Parts: sequence; structure tokens; C-alpha cells
Amino acid sequence: MESRTGVPSQGATGASAKANASLAARTSAAKGAAGPLDEIRRMTTDLVFGQLNVGRGGLTSKEAAARQQKLGKNLIQSGKKKSPIVAFLSNFTHLMAVLLWVAGIIAFVAGMPELGCAVWLVNVINGVFSFWQEFRASQATEALKKMLPAYANVIRDGQEQKILAEDLVPGDIMLLAEGDKISADARVISSSDLQVNQSTLNGESTPSRKTADAVLEEGLSPAEIPNLVFAGTSVSEGNGRAIVLRIGMDTEFGKIASLTQNMEDAESPLQRELDRLTKQVTIFATAMGLAFFALNIFVVHNPFAEAFIFSLGMVVAFIPEGLLPTVTLSLAMAVQRMSKRNALVKKLNSVEALGSTSVICTDKTGTLTQNEMTVKHLWTAARTYEVTGVGYAPEGFIESEGKRYRAVDDVDLELLLEGGLLCGNARLHAPEEEGGRYEVMGDPTEACLIVSAQKGGIDPAELDGRMPRVKELPFESRRKRMTTVHALEDPLDGARTVAFVKGAPNEVVKLSERIRVNGEVVELTDELRARIMDANDRYAADGLRVLAVAYRAIDDTAHSEGVPVAMSDYTPENIECHLVFVGLEVMLDPPRPEVADAVAKCRRAGIRIVMITGDYGLTAASIARRIGIVEGDDLSVVSGFELAQMSDDELKEKLRGQVVFARMAPEQKLRVVTALQEMGEIVAVTGDGVNDAPALKKADIGVAMGITGTDVAKEAADMILTDDNFASIVAAIEEGRAVYSNIRKFLLYILNSNAPEAVPSAVYLLSGGAVPLPLTTMQILTIDLGTDLLPALGLGTEPPEGTVMDQPPRDPNERLLNKRVLGKAFLWYGMMGSAAAMAGYFLVNLLNGWPALPLAGLGNDLDPVYVQATTMTLAGIVFAQIGQVMNCRTERASVFSIGLFSNRKILFGIVFEIALIVFLTMFPPLQGVFHTAPLGWQDYVFLACIPFVVFAIEEVRKLVVRRMHAHDASAPAKAAR
Repeated sequence: MESRTGVPSQGATGASAKANASLAARTSAAKGAAGPLDEIRRMTTDLVFGQLNVGRGGLTSKEAAARQQKLGKNLIQSGKKKSPIVAFLSNFTHLMAVLLWVAGIIAFVAGMPELGCAVWLVNVINGVFSFWQEFRASQATEALKKMLPAYANVIRDGQEQKILAEDLVPGDIMLLAEGDKISADARVISSSDLQVNQSTLNGESTPSRKTADAVLEEGLSPAEIPNLVFAGTSVSEGNGRAIVLRIGMDTEFGKIASLTQNMEDAESPLQRELDRLTKQVTIFATAMGLAFFALNIFVVHNPFAEAFIFSLGMVVAFIPEGLLPTVTLSLAMAVQRMSKRNALVKKLNSVEALGSTSVICTDKTGTLTQNEMTVKHLWTAARTYEVTGVGYAPEGFIESEGKRYRAVDDVDLELLLEGGLLCGNARLHAPEEEGGRYEVMGDPTEACLIVSAQKGGIDPAELDGRMPRVKELPFESRRKRMTTVHALEDPLDGARTVAFVKGAPNEVVKLSERIRVNGEVVELTDELRARIMDANDRYAADGLRVLAVAYRAIDDTAHSEGVPVAMSDYTPENIECHLVFVGLEVMLDPPRPEVADAVAKCRRAGIRIVMITGDYGLTAASIARRIGIVEGDDLSVVSGFELAQMSDDELKEKLRGQVVFARMAPEQKLRVVTALQEMGEIVAVTGDGVNDAPALKKADIGVAMGITGTDVAKEAADMILTDDNFASIVAAIEEGRAVYSNIRKFLLYILNSNAPEAVPSAVYLLSGGAVPLPLTTMQILTIDLGTDLLPALGLGTEPPEGTVMDQPPRDPNERLLNKRVLGKAFLWYGMMGSAAAMAGYFLVNLLNGWPALPLAGLGNDLDPVYVQATTMTLAGIVFAQIGQVMNCRTERASVFSIGLFSNRKILFGIVFEIALIVFLTMFPPLQGVFHTAPLGWQDYVFLACIPFVVFAIEEVRKLVVRRMHAHDASAPAKAAR
């Protein structure tokens, strides 16, 4: 009976129960260790069978059941998940939320239930909104499970059987065919052109060829070992058999799952800063409350209860109740803007973490490059050609020294293109929709050879019809080449059969005796061999991949020199000799065109880029230089093998310079990220494979690819790029920086109203009560939760300023609320608002006389003049805030430079606060609650002037600062001249 792989099935072995126990003991002892893999890869297939105590007919059902009893099922175990209820409640129990709950209680104690309800409502709305935005608990393990196939084909009891993948045990013989997903780590025991897509493990889309031969080469990572296959990968071409070595959590796949599960979510820089800010605000508000309490008792001599209630009201007044909703809205608006720039953010706090990023650890393939192998150069002995166009679309042409060539124009070029096209198994499918991408079936390297032939005017279908394949000698890592034999309509070198050989240049040159030069076959001299290898070395030094093409014309009527006469004699030994060398095809995965600009922007912004790739070091270094990640000759290329020998201190020393990491294993990428974080860096990590999941979760901001990314990577990440483009990360960082800037603008805005809220109370207390309290506690809270809130929210939606990416990353030690912000808020903006408020208060008294009841108490029989005066104080602060919200929109630039009316949310907020003041002063039921009275037309004329004066004063200050900055910048230049 023939199996599905074409290899005859064998009978069952009947291995003993003692052998099962021996295997279980060995496997258990070696769980997760590299040792067994390292031993088994060196063994011949016969030794592998003996090591695992299994015959070529596979396990018996009884033996399989016994092994499963000892070792368990082939399952990825789930980590502990946070309950949705706990996740929901966490939005109401962080430090700032607790502060607002306490503020609400204080308001109730102070006899202001309306305020207490309002503060709590703000907390509830913000918590629900945050939970809704972030309601996607980590599903990395579930995604890992989905990637594993449900069934596997095995040999058991001497016959092919289809079993559940979870029932695989060590010793099972898996049958592998094109399209199959692999369910466990296994050792290949037979293969026929077996190629496996390992992108989920190594991040590289080029399939890895697998062999059953023993592998003795040192310095290989598990994914690089050609006789091992791994769970979660898939067969892209060919077929074979493999014997299971490890299952479940002991597989490479399981190790990654374990790393991802055990990774704790770290607080974002914004979370840490908001916690610190909450503590600062709490201390400040409490200190102000105590100060006002002491002044009430010792200066005004108010009763203890009245002083206590008054000071509690002031404590609540100094707590920025609008901070949480403003931060949340600012983050949510940035998320919306980022989605338009191809970045989908899963966690709101991740937005600001992006803005703090100081290092980006990026993958290469598909992120910096287009993940579309492209032939860029062609080399023959007669001339060198350049190939235009990128990707798999057959758009472009071939030229040499300014002249365009088609295959029919040059016989050497034609044979080179034909040999490259025919000697391969890849297929290209044109996109069904206009503007879509070509789909590659098979090896991307072979696919780009098809495209280069098409650019030379060759029709693949017509060529296949004219030169049909009659035999294939598959690629082997030992031979480093592949050969296909074709029948010819038109004889080549007098023969009607030709073998095309494609492979590593040094291997193909060794087997070549002659070479084509301008259509003639001449002897391959030492000089010509040197020219070929010089060209190869030159291209390889630039990180380009080089393949050589040669042919052999086979005359089936000849019997001399060992030329075969039967198809069965078409073996590598007989065919791959006496070759005629044709030329070289040189290819690369081209960088994305927009990446170089994005990298330059990162450099200006002080953001370092560290490339961590599964590709070879030379290729990675070449791409890094080409796009500007690396400048100069000071570059270290560190392989995964070299990193394994390094101490943490040596790694950190490497990370202080220019470095590229190549052939990295998942735990090594994680180690690099951890080292950078220990160095104080805020790290963003890009990735698309299962191998990237631990590093994505460990990073301050994990960025997964939306097109090529696996579900595992997407679930572990904080952000997903819908276009897989590095430039989109830089755009997202720009938005992230804007968020932090906007939060600081908001803080500046709400704090500058605290001074005019506090000054009236200070005037009352310091005058010993001679000046009636110019502003009541309810009026203060009207500002905080009423008039200030919408304009402040508008500030949270400001787009990034033009210079935001010309500044270095924010220092992690820099405080959100620093001395500069406090000084500007209280001593500059605050004093302008205080002057406007107190001027309004005294203006009413000047026009209407001093109130008859100069009392601090707020009974029901207050003098109308006093109520009108406090209303004027309230309105003065509100109108000063109209000017201040415009001032807060920029740090140094004129507001006119960004458009006075460009932020509609701020304009809406201004209209709302004016309407609210009018409503509070004109609507009788609210007059009693907020102690307000109608204002006259003279009052409104005065109020209307305030925003313009406040705005004009600040614009003058900014102009002076800009001129001083320009003068300081030009001074060194003048001195140099």
C-alpha cells in the first residue's frame, strides 16, 4: 500500500511497555531543553527510530495511549485570565478615580449634594467609556490554539490514520503534504522537496527546505535546523514524514505561549504620570484646604463648623474633576486620527506611550521592506543589466548602459531568463481586483525569477509549452541547487533535451566547464571564474541575494562520458556536471519607498531604530544602511548564536551603539527589549509572527502587522498597522506626542482658573471679612464642572503641532505637572484671570454701592448688589478663560499660525460657556442654587473686552519669546562668520 507521501507503509513494530516508560522518563527529564533536539538532529533516521523506541510502522494504538497517559495531550494550556468584572472595576479603582470618589463624599459632607452627584457622574461616565474602549482581554493563548490544526495524519498500527491533533504523542509518525499545518515539533525522516513556511516562528516568509539527513552544523537556532519541523508552521511545498519529538507546551510554539502568558502588563508612562499627578493634586488641594481653614479660624474668626465646610469646598474646588474625561477623550480622539493613518490602537494608554518612545525595535521583512522579492540585476559574461520595477507585478524593463533589452535581443540574456523561470515551482496569480497584490504560490525567490523573465518579454505559459519539464531534481541543502530537465522543440547546442541548474554561485561554478559569451560557448577559464565570483562577492557585500543559472545540453543518443540514455539515470551525479554557465540573477526585498523619510524623521525626533530580524546579518545590515538606520562604518551585526554567548552587560554595551540583530530566536528578541527597558528606554516593538508575541507584550508599545500578522501577534500587541508600514508607526508616534502635549495644555488651562478661584477667597479671608466673599463655593464648582469642561475637552483634540517631531523624546523623569506649568498657570495666566475677576467684582460695587450685607454666609436674604457682584466675579473668570483657552493652544507659536477658528470643539465650548453663564444668571430657579443675578449691558461690555485683552497680552509675550529664541539661535552663526 502506498501512503499519501508516496512512501510504502511498513508493519507495526510492537514496541514494549518498558520502552514507553523509558521514553516517558527521557522526555519528562528533557522538557523544554535544547539538548534532545540538538542530539536528535545529529542522528541518522535509523538512530532516531531507536532513540524514540518506535518502528517504521509507527506506534500501536496501545502504545500511543500509554504515552498520552504519561505525557498528556498535545494542547496549549491557557494562562490565568482577568475576570471581565475585575477588568471593569479596575477603571473605577485607580488613584485618580479614588480621588474623585473621595471628592464626591467631601461634597456631600459639605452640604453640596448636587456637586457630589456631578463629580461621581463624571467618574462613572469616564470609567464606562474607558472600559468600552479597551474591552479586549488578552486572547493570545486562544489565538495560538486556533493556529494549531484540528487533525493530523499519522502512521499507527502500520496504517495511515487521521487523528485529532491533540492526541499526537512523541513517537508518532506524521505524514506531511503540501498545505498541511504541522501539529507538533518533529524530526524529518523522509522528504521529497519538502518546504515549510516558518514565518510564524522566524518572521521570514521564504520557505525553509527540509531534509531527512543528519545535521552536524553548529550555531543554528532551532528554526534553522533543516531536519526539524515545528508546531504552528505549515508545509508550503512537497511532502514527507516526520517523527514527533515534543508536544503541547514543550514545543517551540508552547514555549512562546508560556512566555506570553507569564508576561505581566506593565503600567504605561501615562498611567505612572497620572498616578504621580494625582498625588501632587491631592497634596496641593489638601494644603490649600488647610490654609483656608486656618485663615477662617484665626483671621476671620468664623465658627469652626462654617470654616470646616468652607475649607472642604475649597479642597473639592482644587481637584481637577475634568482631568480624567479630558485625558480619555484626548486619547480617544488620537485613536480616531491614528486609524485614518493606518494604525489601530487597542488600548487608550498606548497612544501616549507611543509619544514617549525613544527606541523602535523593528522587524525587517514586510515592515521596512515590501516583502516582495525583486530581481534588480542580471549578470552575464558579456554585460551587466539593471532591472526596473519592484514587486511581483510584471511592470518594468531590463536595461544596460542606457539601452533597453528584451530577451530576443540577447541570446545569453534569453537563456538566463528562461533557465531561471523554468528551474522552479513557484506560481504567480494576478490580483482579482484592480490595484490588488499578486499572490505567490511557492518560494518567493522563484516567483521573482518569473517576473524578471516577464519583464524581458517571455511568456511563462508559452515557454512551458515549448520546453515542457520531463524531470526534476529537487533542491537539497547539501547540494545547494535544483535542476529541471526539459524537452526542446528547437535544439540547443545540437541536443533536444536540456537540464537547467539553479543554485548557489560557488556550487554552480564548481560544476561548470564552459560559459556562454555573446551566444558562443567557450571554455570557463580561471579568469572568467574569478570574474563570476568577484561579481557574486560584490553583490553579496551589498546584502543582495545571488543565484547562478547554468545548463547542460543532453544528447540521448550519445553513450560516451557517462551521458545517460534512460530517464531513471537522470540523477544529480549524472546530470549536474559538465555544465555551461549562463549568468547570475541578483535580487532583494526592496525597502518601502516611504521608509527612508520616516527613518529620517525618527532621527530628527531623537528616536533610535534597532533592527531585529530573522534574516541573515549581511542582508539586514545592507537594508539598514540603504534606508538610513545606520550611518557610517560603526555598526555591529549580532547573530542569535553570538547573542547567546553575551552577558547582559555586554548586550547593553552593544545597544549603546549602532547594532543590527540577525537570526534571532523569540526569547532573544525579548531579551533585547528587556535590556533596553533596563537602560531607561521607552521601547516600541514591531512584529508579525508567533515568535514576536513575547516581545510585543513586554514592550511599552507592541505594534503588530495587520496584513501579514498572525492572530497571536495581533492579540499580544497594543497597536495594529493596517498597512504593515513602518512609516505608519512614525505617524502614530507623532499623534502620541500630541496627546501628551494636549494633556499638558489641558492641565495648564484648568489650573490657571484655580488662581482666580482662590484669590477672591484669599481677599475675603485676608481682609478679615471686610470684603464680602467675592465668589461662592458653588460658583467655583460651576467653573470646574460647567464652563471650563467643554473648552478643556476641545484642547484635548488639538492635532500635532508642526514641530512636534523636531524635538527629542520626552524625558521619562519629566513631570506632567512641573514648575514651568505651575508658574505659567498661577503666576501668569492665573493673575490675568484674577485681575479680570476682581475688577468685575469691584466694578459692580463702584456702580451700585457697597453691599448692605457684607457677609460671607449665603443665606436666602442676601443683598441683590452682593449677589450681582459675585455673579460678575464668576462671569469675569469665565470670560478670562475664553481668552486663556486660545492662549493654551500653542506653547510658543502664534495661535494665528494654526488657525484661530480651526478647532471647532473649542469654539463650541466657548459658545456653550457663554450660554451657560447667561442661563444661570437669567433663569430664576438656578439663581437660588448658584447665587447669581442678572447682569446689565454695561457689565457685558466689560466682560466682552476681557478675552481680547487676555489673548492680546499673551500673543505679545509669545512674539517676544520667539524673537529672543531666534536671536539666540542666530548668535552662534554670526560668531562663526
